[in-house]
Amino acid sequence: MADAAPVLLSVRGVTLAFGAKIILHDLSFDVRRGSIFAIMGGSGCGKSTVLRAMIGLLRPRAGTIAVDGEDFWSAAPSRRAELGRGCGVLFQSAALWSGLSVAGNVALPLQMFTSLDAVAIRRLVVLKLALVELSEAIDLAPAELSGGMRKRAGLARALALDPAILFLDEPSAGLDPIISRRLDDLILNLRDGLGATIVLVSHELASLFAIADDGVFLDADSRTAIAHGAPAALRDSCADPQVRAFMRRERPDVVRS
Repeated sequence: MADAAPVLLSVRGVTLAFGAKIILHDLSFDVRRGSIFAIMGGSGCGKSTVLRAMIGLLRPRAGTIAVDGEDFWSAAPSRRAELGRGCGVLFQSAALWSGLSVAGNVALPLQMFTSLDAVAIRRLVVLKLALVELSEAIDLAPAELSGGMRKRAGLARALALDPAILFLDEPSAGLDPIISRRLDDLILNLRDGLGATIVLVSHELASLFAIADDGVFLDADSRTAIAHGAPAALRDSCADPQVRAFMRRERPDVVRS
C-alpha cells in the first residue's frame, strides 16, 4: 500500500470504556484509502471494541474518529446516519435474518435506504451475490447454507449500498483452511475490483499475511497499540518481542532476532 494514498479513516487519541472500565486508551492510527487494514492482537485486547467504535456503535470516552476528515461523533445524528451508510459490516456470525431468504437479506439495506423499485433491487441483489460467488443460493434460507456460504451472504449484504469502507469481524473464524483461503481471495478481489477500503479484525495469521497491507497491534496489558504496520513486516522485523512472538506463534522468550 503506497504511503501517498489519502487517509480515509483516522483514529486520534481514542479512549474506549464500558462504565468505569477502560478497555483501550490513547489509540491513534490511520486507514488509507484502498488499504486492507488489520486490527490485531491477542484475546481480550479490545479488537472488537475498536471495531464497534469505528462503525458507530460505541462512542469513545475521549479522542476522535474521523471519516474522510469529518469527525463522526461530533456530527449531527442525521449526518452520522449518512456517514454510517457509507460503511458495510460483516459480523463474525454473519448475522443473517433467519426469516428472510438470502435474497431478502441482501435486499434489506436497499429497501430501507433507497427508493429503488422491486425490479431494480432484485437486479442489484443478483449482482452482489455474483460478486461473492453465491448466485446459486439466492432463494435459499440461511439455515440451508454452509458456514462459508453464510459468510459470503453476509458479505453480499455488507456490499449492498456500495460502501466506501468495508468492516469485517473475524471473517475466517470457523472456516476450514480451503474455504478460508477462498474468502481471502474474494476479499482481495473486492478491494482490487471495487476499490473498497477494508478494515478487518482477525487472529488468523495465514489470512493476515495473505491479504493485509497495514494494521495496528493492540496489547491487553498496556491497553493501547504497541505496533503499527503490515502483518508480515511485524512478523519479520518488529522491535517488540511480544509482537514478533504473537505473529510467529512463539513464546516471547524464544523469539529470534
